[in-house]
Amino acid sequence: MSAKSDANFATQCIHGGLDPDPLTGAVMTPIYQTSTYAQSAPGEHKGYEYARTQNPTRDALQRNLAALEKGKFGVCFSSGLAAMDNVIRLLEPGDEVLASDDLYGGSYRLLTAVFGRFGIKSRFIDMRDPAAVKEQLSPATKMLWIETPTNPMLNIVDIAALTSLAREHKLLSVVDNTFASPYLQQPLELGADLVVHSATKYLGGHSDVVMGAVITRDETLAQKLYFLQNAAGAVPGPQDCFLVLRGIKTLHLRVQRACENARHIVAVLQKNDLVANVYYPGLEDHPRHDVAKRQMRDFGAMISFDLKEDTLEAATQVMKNTHYFTLAESLGGVESLIGHPATMTHASIPREQRLSVGLTDSLIRLSVGVEDAEDLVKDLEQALAAAVGVLD
Repeated sequence: MSAKSDANFATQCIHGGLDPDPLTGAVMTPIYQTSTYAQSAPGEHKGYEYARTQNPTRDALQRNLAALEKGKFGVCFSSGLAAMDNVIRLLEPGDEVLASDDLYGGSYRLLTAVFGRFGIKSRFIDMRDPAAVKEQLSPATKMLWIETPTNPMLNIVDIAALTSLAREHKLLSVVDNTFASPYLQQPLELGADLVVHSATKYLGGHSDVVMGAVITRDETLAQKLYFLQNAAGAVPGPQDCFLVLRGIKTLHLRVQRACENARHIVAVLQKNDLVANVYYPGLEDHPRHDVAKRQMRDFGAMISFDLKEDTLEAATQVMKNTHYFTLAESLGGVESLIGHPATMTHASIPREQRLSVGLTDSLIRLSVGVEDAEDLVKDLEQALAAAVGVLD
């Protein structure tokens, strides 16, 4: 029997929404690698017609994701941006999105360069003060797009306060929960209408799949998204769904270990004379530490820091000298990654706008993995030491 909705999170990772395969008893959900399904007569079938519309492996993952986020409906897409694309398609020309001013560069690009052409306007604002967000609302505003923790500055947004504001003004509230994962944060419990994930990251957890997901409790929104999933066709394949299902089995273990490693690394970076600032919501002097403590189970495994020598050359010297931190885009895998947002994940955002939120040329972003913490600390220390000639 699949886990009850009141089961604890670790149990939901293993059992949530899932049962052994009814045909064979297979404990792991089978990969239904088929594009079409036999019908006994026109329109008479076993619930499956065509794999763009339904697939049993995808259905299992969607149930599992709904259980993890304490939702009722999960809808999977071929990437995180495909998930976002379909959420924005819920709007109409002339509608406006208010989004975090510190957000993933791909999200910014989709809102401005794609949906801006079709009459959906986006404004990017500081969402840390709910009262200031309220002042920014206009008659055209129909959606709040919330990232928390934000990418890459690790700002914290008060989910409960903003979703309450959204309900008051009849707006859709959407939370991109990619950085936190459902293990650390469950936005539906805090009032969000929709939760979005790049399942490529912590949910998959092994850097071997690209996928996105949306979870909701609202049946009307779910049915609209299922329609778009089928009509627009940006669906994941069954192999990818199997990989994310497999990754979720250890989500709680991986994220907790990564959080523990992150705390060690933050402590070391704070003491390093070459580092100017460390951005991490687990720090007691983080301006929104209390909010993070209230709405998160732990503070995550994403860290950003900038250097006292604020140049691309200085950041490059650090990043090219790591051994265990791999220079690469993405995040949330078992391996630790190091990246340069200004030239990698956030290059599509104009430099002036990047600088206005503190995203400097020397800002480095870490996705801390599950390796031995001592090895990761030594790796960063020697990379910083190797760059002393540039940084001092």
